[in-house]
Amino acid sequence: MKKVNILAIALGVFLASCGDTAKKSEEKEMTHDEMHEAGVDHEDHDHDAMAEEAEEAEPVAIPEGAKVYFANLEDGQTVTSPVKIEFGVEGMEVEPAGELNEGKGHHHIIINGGPLARGIIVPADSANIHFGKGQTETELELPVGKHMLTMQFADGYHQSYGLQLSSTITVVVE
Repeated sequence: MKKVNILAIALGVFLASCGDTAKKSEEKEMTHDEMHEAGVDHEDHDHDAMAEEAEEAEPVAIPEGAKVYFANLEDGQTVTSPVKIEFGVEGMEVEPAGELNEGKGHHHIIINGGPLARGIIVPADSANIHFGKGQTETELELPVGKHMLTMQFADGYHQSYGLQLSSTITVVVE
């Protein structure tokens, strides 16, 4: 089991080093400068150090009744792109990534994917978008069609809090 966790952490670190792309056109990935200008979370902290700390850390407790939700969207809703997403959370506090604090964490959006098991580090790529600066809303460019969106709350080391702190909806982009 420990080998699986180490592999998951290594994969998460590798993917995290590739950067974030919260806004993506269909033709190309955003450059670092474009991400910075758009306010996209291109994390500044040391992912290697965070992965090592995560491996040694005990998982923090999840308060009973804690949950995340889409504050402005409903399952099956028809939307236009860019899609505005407001993150809702109860029983937890939003804080920037970087430290492991009980009762705290930050949001991620997984595009066309489901929740991650507890303790898995959320990858950082165009389908797994990090909001490690503590953002509570965003706008996503999505192509026309049906998309599954999963909000995944994670601790300061980007380790998923699991199913309890996730919410999945489907939207149709016109």
